[in-house]
Amino acid sequence: MTINFKELNELLAAIATNNITELTLKNADFELTVSQGQPQFTTVTTISTDANQQLTPAPTASSSPVVINQIVAPAIDKNWVEIKSPMVGTFYRSPATDEPAFASSGDRIRIGQTVCIIEAMKLMNEIEAESAGQVMEVLVENGQPIEFGQVLMYVNPG
Repeated sequence: MTINFKELNELLAAIATNNITELTLKNADFELTVSQGQPQFTTVTTISTDANQQLTPAPTASSSPVVINQIVAPAIDKNWVEIKSPMVGTFYRSPATDEPAFASSGDRIRIGQTVCIIEAMKLMNEIEAESAGQVMEVLVENGQPIEFGQVLMYVNPG
């Protein structure tokens, strides 16, 4: 599961404007607790495969800031294979906006199958799976800029 930070910012803004003092969202993949009325600073703790990624809550009209106590990332199995970006560019899940994704969570893939496209310097580069298995998680959004070596998705080779 990936976290949509734009939607999370919108949720934080809605909580702040509706005088909600505490909210906990929890499922099998993650847990998020949001509290208001805490100390006058914002603390953000994230566990992410991209160490440079940070979450900045949207400014609110509330006098007491929103404090995110915990975001727990889904467990990554040590046997899963990472599909990493071989270049800097823009990530695309499908060959065109009106076509289905090359690979989505839950899909079975085979060695040599195209799993995404990375656009770099106006060239479309098909990225092929080096391992067969089931796609467990796609970590990148369509159209998102990516860096060399960034993990794009996890595959369970079992």
